Formats: sequence, structure tokens, C-alpha cells
Amino acid sequence: MSAPSSAPSPTKSGSSPSSSPDPSTASDGGTSTSSGTPSAPGTPSAPESRLPRPLHPLRPFLTRLTPLPRPPRWTLLPACAALGALAGGAYGLLQTPEYTATSYVVAVPQAKSDPATALGFAQAYGRVATQLAVLGDAQVAARVSPAELQDRVKVATSPDAPMISVAASATRPDEAATLANAVARALTTSANHTKSSTQVKLLPFSRAVAPTAPSSLSTPVSALVGLCAGGLLGGLALLVRPRAGARPARSGTPGTPGTPGTPDAPGAAVPGPAPAEVRSGA
Repeated sequence: MSAPSSAPSPTKSGSSPSSSPDPSTASDGGTSTSSGTPSAPGTPSAPESRLPRPLHPLRPFLTRLTPLPRPPRWTLLPACAALGALAGGAYGLLQTPEYTATSYVVAVPQAKSDPATALGFAQAYGRVATQLAVLGDAQVAARVSPAELQDRVKVATSPDAPMISVAASATRPDEAATLANAVARALTTSANHTKSSTQVKLLPFSRAVAPTAPSSLSTPVSALVGLCAGGLLGGLALLVRPRAGARPARSGTPGTPGTPGTPDAPGAAVPGPAPAEVRSGA
């Protein structure tokens, strides 16, 4: 009988199980990643796959947007006109309406005077009608201070007739009429104190009545004024604003574009060398 052989039996792959290394272990005892690269001992292993960062939901839409084209220069004129009309219309809507009432006083010459003298005194009384000496008597009937009467009352005279007009402005029609009549009455009373020496007497010619319509600008008129003002400012801006193609000439080194004396930019030409006889004579 023959003795059993002590050699190990071969495997199907032709090598012993002990000779094949384990891919999940390293020779130094550390762990390895799924790709086969060993990592340092004691450090956590990196994630197998790294997900991409999600994009902003509006980023694709924003990237497809194209920048708006630059408007032409002439659009400044209608834009300024529209803004002016809007501002004028807003002012007409928000302002408080004012009413104006007018009272008239006439200068009458006495027996020893002539119409030319009455005309001269009418001019003089028109200049002193807004003085504190006259308005002090009118503040009782008007129920306002003399300073406020000076702001609200306007006095005018005629160059060819001895007549004085007293116009008063207020936020209410009846108040405007009251102010005008009070100042006209005070002026007549003050002037008649000296009629014996001046031979001119002031008489009420027409009393002021309450106006039916405001004297301030209406909303359409104020919008039209704002439109004209805005258009004028826009036209001035177009004239003052330099054109986009206009560039100031820049000086550079000789031989470069934009240098005086070169074909690219007009300017003084560089003088050439002097002749030999000129140099020798010097």
C-alpha cells in the first residue's frame, strides 16, 4: 500500500486559499475605501458619492433674460413733459382754491379843483391804501390783523381815470368780499378827513360781491402749465447733455493714434530737421 500524500489538494483556481489577500483589509491594519485606496487609521471614511448642490429655482429663468436696450436720447423730452403734467395736475388737485373780490373807489374833484388834480390824488391814495394807518381802521370790520390784510389785499390805479381798485383774496367767497369792502371803506374815510385842503373827495363806486368761481388755477390749467414746464426742462437737458459719440481728443505718445501731428488727430505737425547750411551758419 502506498502512503497518503501530504501535499494539499489544489483548488479550482489553482492557488491555495491562504495565498489570496483579502481586498477589504490592508497590511498595516487600516481600513480602505470602496475604490481600494487605503485611508489613514482613525479617520472617518469619505462618503461613497457626493450629490451636486441644487441650483436656485429662478436661476435658469434669470439666465435666459436679456438686458433691456438703452432708450434713445429723445425719450427724455416726453418723459419730462409727462412728469411735469403729473406734478401740475397733483398741485391743482391738492391746492386750496382761492376767491378774489374787487371793490372800486373813485376820486371826485370839488368846486375849486379840476379833474387832473383828482387823477393825481387818486394815484397818491392808491399808494397809501395798504399802509398800516389805513388798514388799522379796516381790521375791525375784516376781523383780521393788518399784516394779514397786507398779504391778501392788492390795490391798483388807472393811469387815465381817477379810480382805485381794491382786490382781496381769501379761501371763502364771502370773506374775500368782506375784506375788499372793509379796506375800501377805510381808505374812503381816511381820505375824506383832508378833503377841505385837497379839494378831492373819495366816494365808493362799486361794492365787492362774493365771487362765484375761484380765481386760482384749475386742475387742467395747472396740468398744462406743468406739461409745458417739463417739456422745456427736457429740451434744455437734451441740449446740455453731450452726445454719446462725442469723445474728447486725448494726447498720447508720438506715433500713436490721437497724437497731434498724426493722421488720426488734427494738430500741429512736428517740424523736420533743419537744412545743413542753416546748421553750419549757426
